[in-house]
Amino acid sequence: MPDPAYVRDAFARIADRYVLTNHVLSCGADLWWRQVVASRVKRWRPARLLDVASGTGDLALKIQQTLPDCEVIASDFCAEMLAHATRRGVANTLVADALALPFADGAFDAVTVAFGLRNMADYSAALREMGRVLKPGGHLLILDFSLPRGLLRVPYRFYLHRILPHLAGWLTGEKDTYEYLGGSIEAFPAGRDMTDLLASCGFQQACGTPLSGGVVTLYQGDK
Repeated sequence: MPDPAYVRDAFARIADRYVLTNHVLSCGADLWWRQVVASRVKRWRPARLLDVASGTGDLALKIQQTLPDCEVIASDFCAEMLAHATRRGVANTLVADALALPFADGAFDAVTVAFGLRNMADYSAALREMGRVLKPGGHLLILDFSLPRGLLRVPYRFYLHRILPHLAGWLTGEKDTYEYLGGSIEAFPAGRDMTDLLASCGFQQACGTPLSGGVVTLYQGDK
């Protein structure tokens, strides 16, 4: 499991260049991935939503724009990242640890986490905590990297481990942080492993939807 102190310090160092780097490394696909999440959330018409590990607020901002009547709260344990979310226009931000969220049971209609669960010290504990703050009938959405299957798998892994760290290092000056990224993706539960984990943490109808050939996967679990 990732070391929380290392993760917090790493993201604090790259906060100023994080948004641009994501767009470059994904060739802009990250914009579409977040739109897919926002479109699914829109179908539920939540009155109150928590975006966990919100970072610079990319997903929270997209949901806020898509659902102007929804109260969106963006939380993250890295204050430097969250400061960017505030400057970019996310209305409600809160520095908080995903393993100990400062909210009452059943406080939200929906919870989202994009590219954040993978960096948490305890996946199960984080999922149970997200479930705790969900209302009965609420929904959890997880967007995170996965390894594609088939012909795309080999070239993608080459890009992930050989090209991406050098490109990201040039953009941010933090090559080591992005070398960690590849290893974290390899170790992160995906597909059936993730849906089984969601079920074991009390979520129902757990399912996964691969996007961009399986480079990322969108998982849903209902309370």
